[in-house]
Amino acid sequence: MLELWTQIPVRRILQVILDALLALCAIACAFAIRFDGAIGQTYLDQLVVLAPLFVCLHLAANWFFGVYRRLWRYTGLTEVTELGISVLTVTTIVLLARALGILKLEAHHLSYGIIFIESGLSFLLLVSPRVMRRLETEHRQRRHWRQPVRQRALVVGAGEAGQMVAREMSQRPDVGVDVIGLIDDDPHKIRTRIGHHTVYGTTDDLPALLENLFIDQVIIAIPSAPPQEVRRIVEICRNAEVQTRILPGLYELIDGRVSVNQLREVSLEDLLGREPVELNTKAIAGYIEGRRILITGAGGSIGSELCRQIIKFQPEELLLLGKGENSIFSIYHELKRLPEPVKLTSIIADVRDYQRMVNIFEKHRPQVVFHAAAHKHVPLMEENVPEAISNNISGTQNLAELANAYKVETFVLVSTDKAVNPTSVMGATKRVAELIVQDLSSRSQTKYAAVRFGNVLDSRGSVLPFWRSQIASGGPVTVTHPEVIRYFMLIPEAVQLVIQAGALGSSGEIFVLDMGEPVKMLDLANDLIKLSGLRPGEDIQIEIVGLRPGEKLFEELLTAEEGLSKTIYKKIFVGKPQPYDNKLLVRNLNVLFEAAKEDKEETVRSMLNEMIGGTLLVTDALQKSKPE
Repeated sequence: MLELWTQIPVRRILQVILDALLALCAIACAFAIRFDGAIGQTYLDQLVVLAPLFVCLHLAANWFFGVYRRLWRYTGLTEVTELGISVLTVTTIVLLARALGILKLEAHHLSYGIIFIESGLSFLLLVSPRVMRRLETEHRQRRHWRQPVRQRALVVGAGEAGQMVAREMSQRPDVGVDVIGLIDDDPHKIRTRIGHHTVYGTTDDLPALLENLFIDQVIIAIPSAPPQEVRRIVEICRNAEVQTRILPGLYELIDGRVSVNQLREVSLEDLLGREPVELNTKAIAGYIEGRRILITGAGGSIGSELCRQIIKFQPEELLLLGKGENSIFSIYHELKRLPEPVKLTSIIADVRDYQRMVNIFEKHRPQVVFHAAAHKHVPLMEENVPEAISNNISGTQNLAELANAYKVETFVLVSTDKAVNPTSVMGATKRVAELIVQDLSSRSQTKYAAVRFGNVLDSRGSVLPFWRSQIASGGPVTVTHPEVIRYFMLIPEAVQLVIQAGALGSSGEIFVLDMGEPVKMLDLANDLIKLSGLRPGEDIQIEIVGLRPGEKLFEELLTAEEGLSKTIYKKIFVGKPQPYDNKLLVRNLNVLFEAAKEDKEETVRSMLNEMIGGTLLVTDALQKSKPE
């Protein structure tokens, strides 16, 4: 019986039967009204012959205009309009047949009065039960006027996470969702009962179940679901006009607990998909717990996530350093609401101000430093070269040297894949920052490390927020090149690996995070438009605008000289340090800083090329100064 229920749209059939009875009642009442209840034998015979025709026409018109794809409890103006058009179509067909003499029976034509009376009665009778169902639903499910109509949900995944979601929703009437059942691809779970819920089938049965069980919302409760599976489920739900929600991935569920409050809309991150990070919490706690931790750029995308995750390892004090007061204020009060008994200190300062940094190190004596403060926007740094030098290089040098002077235990530099064979000023400055850290590691008791990874989704200044604003304004969405590819990580995942890398190695290593498979930016743009409920090329156009200054078609993670070795963690690799003469480094840095101070862009680019063997266009500065 259960299997039959999932395969046959029983409720739809009952709706069709009710509509047939109502249509039959309408034509019978039309004859009775026309003849004041005294229907002669001739017209009674006419009624018997024509009634099935009217019933069939109404059912066919309802089906054609999509009336049976609608849920009665959501009946509104759209549904009433569809019924009106359906009834009007039937009336038009009958009028044409009457005019052509087709509805003639024993020399008696069907009365025009009967046709119009039947039309009005059919509309009223067909609409009435639907409106009554809507009113009954609202009356029963709304305790007061603000409470929304409850939704019927189907949970994908009958594992532990799915069971927890279904169980908590049944205990949370305030959520406004009723779990109707679950589906799971494990054949042993199909048609079994888990608690109060039935496992109706597999994900292959999803299209039929959405229709037959009147589902409003699908909840994907498989934290480790591969991206292609999430994409397939989302496409099925989108085609059926059903809302899709998802539990966060395992990399987000740091404490391992699942809650209904964590459900959210499916995002681009879910479609890209990343394997969960397996952290060695003991090793991390070994260098963070009970220590004073300084995080620069603490208000930024990476810095703020570092704060959120490090605080869980119970440091003695968390020093939140940043130049922007609003972002520091925001992350400070976010962390303040957490139950962890960690001292929080907000510091508004610029890493380029050496004396200010000295005062901070002298006052707070940090034991671990995560240096995430940097200018990262490639095109902007091409236009503001001195700023890139002073912030990314001079700022890093200030902090790294102070870490040595104040005997900081661990110093972690957050770097980028753009530091490899750089073609941009931003990438070149981050590579020089790595050289400074590697140079200090050879003559300091502080353990220095640089962690290199690619783009992170939804970080501040990244492409996704920019694309979303373009979609919100109606497009077009701009893509630099149809073949450009990038590595992407999720912010929580990248930060977890940065923290883990801080516990590895001796000193001076460059740790490289496993970025997975590169993603074509054009595909990413298409996915984002679809997730916004729009159609690429129709609702939103995609425009190719060409590569911007300093950009590559693809990014690299290591130079050929650095090589690549595995660590004990499968998602973290290490490149061996490359020797760089200390005296030469100091001389080159002095020349670089002096040229940046005097805004000699060509000299800066030449020196960067000499230091890191990059391919920055020295003539860019000259070309910009030429009139077009």
